[in-house]
Amino acid sequence: MKPFENEAEVIEIGALCIENRLDRISLHGDLDLTLDQAGLRQARALQALLNAVVAAMEARPLPAELPPPAVGEVDNPFL
Repeated sequence: MKPFENEAEVIEIGALCIENRLDRISLHGDLDLTLDQAGLRQARALQALLNAVVAAMEARPLPAELPPPAVGEVDNPFL
């Protein structure tokens, strides 16, 4: 995954879903890092992902805080 470079990329580590966005990385679900080879593989995958996220963030100027997303209303197509 190339963090913050598209709105379509999703990866899963165990039951943890990581969604790539242009302005955020969203994590949903849960992950048990068990004390075995499978847990070690998952921990390394999560570490590699977080290292890439941090590197992408450090490589650009960042605002103090993002503004809240714009929220709009749409007509209900079921009425």
